[in-house]
Amino acid sequence: MSFKQKLKNFNELVVFEHSIFSLPFIFIAMVVAQRGWFGFKLLILGLLAAISARNFAMAVNRYLDRDVDALNPRTKNRPSVDGRVSKAEMLGFIAINAAIFIAVAYFINSLAFKLSVPILFVLAIYTLFKRFSSLAHIVLGISLGLAPIAGAVAVLGAIPAWVVFLSIGVTFWVAGFDLLYSLQDMEFDKKHNLHSIPSKLGAKNTLALALGFHIITVIFWYLFVKSASLHLFAYLAVVVGALMLGYEHYLVRKDFTKIDRAFFTVNGYLGFIFFILIIADVAIYG
Repeated sequence: MSFKQKLKNFNELVVFEHSIFSLPFIFIAMVVAQRGWFGFKLLILGLLAAISARNFAMAVNRYLDRDVDALNPRTKNRPSVDGRVSKAEMLGFIAINAAIFIAVAYFINSLAFKLSVPILFVLAIYTLFKRFSSLAHIVLGISLGLAPIAGAVAVLGAIPAWVVFLSIGVTFWVAGFDLLYSLQDMEFDKKHNLHSIPSKLGAKNTLALALGFHIITVIFWYLFVKSASLHLFAYLAVVVGALMLGYEHYLVRKDFTKIDRAFFTVNGYLGFIFFILIIADVAIYG
């Protein structure tokens, strides 16, 4: 197999493009912490930390979920299942990305280094959680919610209140859209005794809970903007975020076949637009 094909298989394994969900919020935190440009060093270290952490989490998920994914028509053709990426290669990939993340944290500052292993632990337990608890959706949210905290720690070496609000908002944002995404596997989860909220509560209650999570998201993003003493464009980011989440729920409630569009397209644009508006706010108002 060619090197190019192997890279393609690993990209399919971890779905690199989905980094758009976490990257904007780590850099939002860095921009707000610095109140402007935080420098090329932290840009590179931040990218390396975010990408290696996500690669680690996704590879652990794919490795531990091989048995379940092989039974699910939606996931049976993943490289982790059909053999295009072997078990040994996945374990090596996991180890390399864990080492990169810890090394990058060391070069950022002492607090980042101390938090690196606990963060990797949180990232790794999501897959295990869904074997025995429906709280796996929350654990996934926490995993991505750590991104803005990591950004603030990188710049400040501390965890201010405003980034906790931002992180909680991201946690419920991710948990909410994961609930919607999990509707696709509701019947499969029931059949195979996997502990997802849709399989326990049904579609109607899951839609209501996801909406509740996203209302909490908007509240905490508002508290983030207020606590960080940001201005007009930051409040506009919250309003736009609320409208886009509303549109996401409209798409899913109208037609479950639109879940992929709601999950990937709407959420991807949401993070990017939020980031741009925060940059504009800091650039104009300081």
